[in-house]
Amino acid sequence: MQAAFVCPSCEEQTRLEINPTDTVIRCAHCDWSRPIAADAFVGSIPQSCLACGCRDLWKQRDFSPKLGVAIVATAAVLSTIAFAYYMPVWAIGILMCFGALDYFLYAIMPDVLVCYRCAARFREASLPESVPQFDLEIAERYRQESIRLKDSEKSTP
Repeated sequence: MQAAFVCPSCEEQTRLEINPTDTVIRCAHCDWSRPIAADAFVGSIPQSCLACGCRDLWKQRDFSPKLGVAIVATAAVLSTIAFAYYMPVWAIGILMCFGALDYFLYAIMPDVLVCYRCAARFREASLPESVPQFDLEIAERYRQESIRLKDSEKSTP
C-alpha cells in the first residue's frame, strides 16, 4: 500500500510503501517515526490513520480535484464560445462529451482512504463497500478541533 502524508515534525510531504507487517512508519525527510499498532490493519486495509492514529477514515476516488475543476472550466468555456457563435448543437455536444469524460474517469479511478484529521492518503488496490464515504459532520468536527488547537497555541506564551 502507498501512503502519502505530511510529516508532523518537518511538515514535508512524505510518500512511502507500507506493508501490513511493518511495525513503524517513518518520515523520509527527518527522524520522525510512529509505531504502527498491532490492530491497525484488517487484512491489507488500515483501520486507523498510520500517520496520526485517527480512527476516522473515509473513501474517495483517487482523482486530483484541481484536474477536475480544470475539466469543468474547459467545458464551460468551450460551450460558452459555441453558444456565442450561435452553435447550440456544438455547445450541447461539448458539454455531453465532457460529461462522458467525467463519467469515464470516475469509473476507472481506484479508491483511496483519507484521514479526516491529517488528510493522509492510503492507496489500496480494492476497498470494501463497508468503508464509509465522506461525512460532513465528522469533517467539521475535525476542522473545529484544528481551529481550537491553533487558537490555544497562539494564546500560550
